[in-house]
Amino acid sequence: MKGALLVAGTTSDAGKSVLVAGICRMLARRGVRVAPFKAQNMSNNSVVTLDGGEIGRAQALQARACGLEPSVRFNPVLLKPGSDRRSQLVVRGTAVGTVGAGDYFRHRRELRTVVAAELAALRAEFDVVICEGAGSPAEINLRATDLANMGLARAAELPVLLVGDIDRGGVLAHLFGTVAILEPEDQQLISGFVVNKFRGDVELLRPGLDRLTELTGRPTLGVLPYAEDLWIDAEDSLGTVADAPVGRPRPPVGAEWLTVAAVRLPRISNSTDVEALACEPGVAVRWATEPSRLAGADLVVVPGSKATVSDLEWLRRTGIADALRARAAAGAPIFGICGGYQMLGTRIVDRVESGAGAVEGLGLLDLAVEFAESKVLRRSEGHGAGIPLRGYEIHHGRVVHRGDPAWLTVNGETEGSVRGAVWGTHLHGLLESDRFRRSWLRTVASAAGRTGFVVAEDVSVSAVRDAQLDLLADLVEDHLDLARFERLLADGVPPDLPTLVTESARA
Repeated sequence: MKGALLVAGTTSDAGKSVLVAGICRMLARRGVRVAPFKAQNMSNNSVVTLDGGEIGRAQALQARACGLEPSVRFNPVLLKPGSDRRSQLVVRGTAVGTVGAGDYFRHRRELRTVVAAELAALRAEFDVVICEGAGSPAEINLRATDLANMGLARAAELPVLLVGDIDRGGVLAHLFGTVAILEPEDQQLISGFVVNKFRGDVELLRPGLDRLTELTGRPTLGVLPYAEDLWIDAEDSLGTVADAPVGRPRPPVGAEWLTVAAVRLPRISNSTDVEALACEPGVAVRWATEPSRLAGADLVVVPGSKATVSDLEWLRRTGIADALRARAAAGAPIFGICGGYQMLGTRIVDRVESGAGAVEGLGLLDLAVEFAESKVLRRSEGHGAGIPLRGYEIHHGRVVHRGDPAWLTVNGETEGSVRGAVWGTHLHGLLESDRFRRSWLRTVASAAGRTGFVVAEDVSVSAVRDAQLDLLADLVEDHLDLARFERLLADGVPPDLPTLVTESARA
């Protein structure tokens, strides 16, 4: 098997990332040398790669599906939004500056060269490359600077599978309209459709799919059913809905639940850090955006942020800052990660991310942080209370003062802070270290007075993640027309696909 194709979506969160991960896992299980590729991602959920760079977390999961370590090759351009108008631009894993829409337009020629080179190298090395689009190709206002959708498909002559989420409603119109609004040259590359998250009897949908084929000349290659158990490694902020649960809480091992409120910051980054907690039986995690949601929680988590100073001000404006101070005074558990850790300190000096200069923190930890131009990017290993742990760091802030005891030892140095029942660290992914997580949860439960909560002894976050990838691969194998899919890989874009006549086509 040899070839490449692009999975595009009618909308953001239509299912592109999970479909690519499922296809990659399915192919890898069949012995195919396969790699993922997302030319450009916009996400604050990122990981550190073995080659010392930074990529979107979805591409790290897709690499895992392929049996590969994450690499900057799989996501050469990453945009990390720090506000509604500005994003940090990461190229081949390294932050190169902050851009707005106009700046990005000026970068497009250079970035196209980077993207083309990385994709060509992957296609030369692997049997199959499964590319993922970004947002929707129907965003024709952005077509001139498009690197990840039809711009990539046309440059590399890729067949495109268009996926739509039927759970949102109107999926047939989304699929038809996406094709119809494209330029004729782009339309020629749309080679088939996939419907995602279908519930019920697929035969009820069949007449609509048949009519869609009549109208567009393109087949539907699969209807993937809704799978309630798919939740880990959410791609972006669309997966962190206010007050929504994280994962599918399982009944407790003991007599009591442990409840967790994860603060849903406006510019939250690496929101997936709390998913390890949600893997535990008897741990119920919910996103919180206002103080009342913190009141009954046994643990409050303040996650990372791409706009630390701005999100700190949001904590004050919403009253969550006061609720956190009250919790700390009462000895109720709080955990801060990266930007959340910095907010819990006494002082942040930021002339890099926000330009705000010296800003007062919440004062729950004796900690002072100063931002530097260069970003810390590293995978880390160490221990806490003698228990092995690992994670990764992505931050501009450097600790210049720590008056509280260090919590961890990482890469041979002290890391993090602990004061009573308040913990903080720069380490993302820390709670995926199973033994460490179990030990710490016992401490949290004791501090919260949950004597009836019992930590399970057999939960492996890594195994949960692999099980989800296998479930995705099973869905692809069972519900995608693999014969047609393989022909697209082998033969490329089908000849003589009809053009839908629209006003843009007439023009």
